[in-house]
Amino acid sequence: MSLTDVPLADADLAAVVLPPPVEALIVEAERRFLLWEEATKDAPIYSYIPCDYRVVYRGLQVITERRLAPGRSFCEWGSGQGVVAMMAASLGWHAVGIEVEPELVAASSALAAEVDLPVEFVIGSYVPEGSVVSPDAGAELSWLDDSAEAAYDELGMDPDDFDLTFAYPWPGESEVIYELFDEHAARGALLITFQGTEGLKLHRRT
Repeated sequence: MSLTDVPLADADLAAVVLPPPVEALIVEAERRFLLWEEATKDAPIYSYIPCDYRVVYRGLQVITERRLAPGRSFCEWGSGQGVVAMMAASLGWHAVGIEVEPELVAASSALAAEVDLPVEFVIGSYVPEGSVVSPDAGAELSWLDDSAEAAYDELGMDPDDFDLTFAYPWPGESEVIYELFDEHAARGALLITFQGTEGLKLHRRT
């Protein structure tokens, strides 16, 4: 695998202060998630759990300020409410989100319009066509839906067009995410993942 670690210094992350509009976006997203949980409690989407948006914003800010990525094209894999893509857009990235659940795409598009952030969200799979996914992925990661049509044609972009990709891997998913990124991303592109209690991980495809 041709991914290398890119250190994110704790001191740099801790120094980031969230702008009031970003904090307001997060608070509103958290409010809407609670409403969503209540409304869908009889038929929940088990793969939809928000990450810690404040932690992720700090990582995006450091990546942006240090110009670690080769360009400003951003994609959120499994975008849910689309908050990470919106935060990237607020930092000047050309941001898109890919989400397999139509209801979440509708919700994220509505929220982006309300906060006036130019993010495109599309329905589909972030797993590119022809991907060589681990043989055991289907059994171990039954929630990883690679049966839906890949969303890149609708975006008019390819996976290697993105300079920075974000994903929130569930337990057991990280290696598949790394394999997909290693297989399809451009040389020099970055992958940032939120790893729960382990915080953020940043990798570059070399």
